[in-house]
Amino acid sequence: MRIIRFILKVVLFLSVMNVVMPALGSAEDDGSRKALVRQGARLWSPYCGSCHNARPPAERSPAEWDTLIMHMRARANMSGGDARALVEYLKAR
Repeated sequence: MRIIRFILKVVLFLSVMNVVMPALGSAEDDGSRKALVRQGARLWSPYCGSCHNARPPAERSPAEWDTLIMHMRARANMSGGDARALVEYLKAR
């Protein structure tokens, strides 16, 4: 049982790093960010809208969006790139 918990913690840690670190370490130009926001807007409906009603993004801080998408990434089985696009979209709205 301990090994399973350890593996789950490692997987969670790596998931966090995959979503958070690219956003911290990259100096993207405005055009790349706009492309991510557009991609996130397209992805919102299939990943989020099938279960959740649209909420005002200002209801959450950027850090809260990072945490929520990280959590939902595992539940929705989304790639790191899709999760990053959704985070950028939610933060931009």
